[in-house]
Amino acid sequence: MNEFAIDKKQMRRAFNRAAADYDAAAVLQREVCARMLERLDYIKLQPARILDAGSGTGWGARQLAAKYPAAQVVALDIAIGMLQSARSRSGWWQKLLGGAKQLAVCGDIEALPLAANSVEMVWSNLAVQWCNDLPAAFAELHRVLKADGLLMFSTFGPDTLKELRLAFNGVDQHNHLNRFTDMHDIGDMLSHSGFAEPVMDMEYLTLTYGDVRGVLHDLKRIGAHNATAGRSRGLMGKHAWARLVENYERLRRDGKLPATYEVIYGHAWKPQPRMTKEGAAIIQTTFKLK
Repeated sequence: MNEFAIDKKQMRRAFNRAAADYDAAAVLQREVCARMLERLDYIKLQPARILDAGSGTGWGARQLAAKYPAAQVVALDIAIGMLQSARSRSGWWQKLLGGAKQLAVCGDIEALPLAANSVEMVWSNLAVQWCNDLPAAFAELHRVLKADGLLMFSTFGPDTLKELRLAFNGVDQHNHLNRFTDMHDIGDMLSHSGFAEPVMDMEYLTLTYGDVRGVLHDLKRIGAHNATAGRSRGLMGKHAWARLVENYERLRRDGKLPATYEVIYGHAWKPQPRMTKEGAAIIQTTFKLK
């Protein structure tokens, strides 16, 4: 078993539990979403249907609906609690349900319950890092996009929570954090999945805390605590906790404990299919040798 594989059942439970308090703690998620929205100002596209893949409590979906008032926004999340929390924001959802403009779908990005060539834009803010098979996820996003459609997403890179990762060194033998994919590898995956003109960039955002409990508490409140197969199934003992705190305290700067996030941004287009001289589509197939 891959010890870094995401336990989807555990992940779904964590996000369901976090749904009620998610918005109060999701400061980073909203900031990244706002920066992604600014990037849309430079892209000329008027989509009729948008998929928000990993929509959470719907904050990003509401911004997209405001930016593209003529579009249908399909809010997809693996956790039904997140979708229910989004629906509770009555002003938005009552209007949506009345006109059937927006849809809520409970599903997994790695196996989208959507038809091929059904959306003009896929938007995904800090969600694809929860996929176990990122190339398969990009293949699914490519499948549901129409030709000339846009994929825009953000995710976390390997330096995310580097301070917490360092603090856990030597505490015990368990995994405590998810493993994240390098920006250049993600760009290669996009190309191999059939996307054209991938553009990737990255920035570091740092949150600061008064103590270690504050770091872990925020992660729990947004449902982002450890869901890997190699995680500990029990509570951390007093000795391990003291070791963790001691290690993290060495990283204190200007009276605060830093929690760094490597935020990766990407966008790419689904090109028109290649055609033969006779007008037949050329389909590229990849075979794996056993």
